[in-house]
Amino acid sequence: MSDTFQQLADSVLAGNPATPDDALAVLRADDSELIPLVAAISRLRRAHFSNRVKVNYLVNLKSGLCPENCNYCSQALGSTAPVLKYSWLSEEEALEQAAAGIGGGAARVCLVASGRGPSNRDIDRVADVVAALKEQHPGVEICACLGLLSDGQAERLKEAGVDAYNHNINTAASHHDKIVQTHTYADRVDTVEKAKSAGLSPCSGLIAGLGETDEQLVEALFALKELNSDSIPVNFLMPFDGTPMAGTWELTPARCVKILAMARLVCPDTEIRIAGGREMHLRSLQPLALHVANSVFLGDYLTSEGQDAAADLEMIRDNGFVVEGSADDHQTERPQPAAPAIRRRGAGTDVLPNA
Repeated sequence: MSDTFQQLADSVLAGNPATPDDALAVLRADDSELIPLVAAISRLRRAHFSNRVKVNYLVNLKSGLCPENCNYCSQALGSTAPVLKYSWLSEEEALEQAAAGIGGGAARVCLVASGRGPSNRDIDRVADVVAALKEQHPGVEICACLGLLSDGQAERLKEAGVDAYNHNINTAASHHDKIVQTHTYADRVDTVEKAKSAGLSPCSGLIAGLGETDEQLVEALFALKELNSDSIPVNFLMPFDGTPMAGTWELTPARCVKILAMARLVCPDTEIRIAGGREMHLRSLQPLALHVANSVFLGDYLTSEGQDAAADLEMIRDNGFVVEGSADDHQTERPQPAAPAIRRRGAGTDVLPNA
């Protein structure tokens, strides 16, 4: 089977698009073939993105109390998950949070607000934050994620200096109504199209582990390809207590790597971002996943804590990658590892062993 994966990579590198059957073959690869699979698909990642990793940083401008009933979301209508709930951050607070991510190496800041969609007053509020952020950090990319857009709002964001707009399709059209009923799949696609028409870079991805079939995962990936999404965040369901999907555990670390590999095969020159749930589901395979994906979120997510930001950057460096746009592109020095920890437990002590 490993030869088959190499042949698939050869074909895509030669300019032949992957088919749905090719995507299913990757998704259904035996776990024993995981390393040969990654070795083959990583050739596509290297061809288009070399050893660079794009670092993104989330700023949750407004959290919780959303009127939509997305079954997977801790901020949704009916959720009793004990997440932070607050109205809009002040401009000063938003800038402070964004600066922390930029200081950590983020090339893109994602400004997110809960809700069905923004009012025109909300758009003006975000525009003010964007203007100030661009003044302080002229080189940073700004992505907005504010929900369903009304006519003219994407153009206003573009004028304010927003570079990209995120609105995930989340799942296949054939599965959408099972996970949310307060808006339609077509509503989501319409917002992505509005963003594209305004000249914003479209960012749209999915959530794996929502009860979808293999075929529906493939359907979603090909839909994102059809939408010409410039960046595809791949999230893995975090089943918060207090949501309808609490206790839903369908993913394994190997499965998650195969989903990312499938995304790279179908969209070889697109930014594939390892997004929410990576620490929980990829676990020790996070570094392996970087060999097919080329982008991550740094630090925390909207309502959950992520891996320590310093550990994220260390993982990138230790695996031979560099943070896109950072001084690391030109550095050969690496931080010195910590000194050995002297054993003070187990044999010869009164402390329980590490077992």
